[in-house]
Amino acid sequence: MNTLIIGASEEPSRYSNMAANRLLDHGHTITLLGKRPGEVRGHTIYTALPADLPRIDTVTVYVNPQHLETFRDTILSLAPRRVIFNPGTEHPEFMNQLRENGIEALAACTLVMLSIGAY
Repeated sequence: MNTLIIGASEEPSRYSNMAANRLLDHGHTITLLGKRPGEVRGHTIYTALPADLPRIDTVTVYVNPQHLETFRDTILSLAPRRVIFNPGTEHPEFMNQLRENGIEALAACTLVMLSIGAY
């Protein structure tokens, strides 16, 4: 199961970085997309999606709703099973559009979901 983290960061205090580490700790495969290039535990942070992107099961969002607009078409084209809108990233209109396209849209916290076994 591959998770795309939008808003990935090398900064350990950022929630996207914590999520990347916890996902890896739980055995998940991750793809990282961020504003700046870098890496988390040997995984490249891309500034644009790679051409050889594996099938994405889950997208977890760590950018504010205004910045999310630039990713809207990309997320829809990936047709993931679900998109998790972490606290502060909720985008009701986009969430409805995802649901209309058969994609589960959750206002939730990836870190909490992992900690309680609900991921």
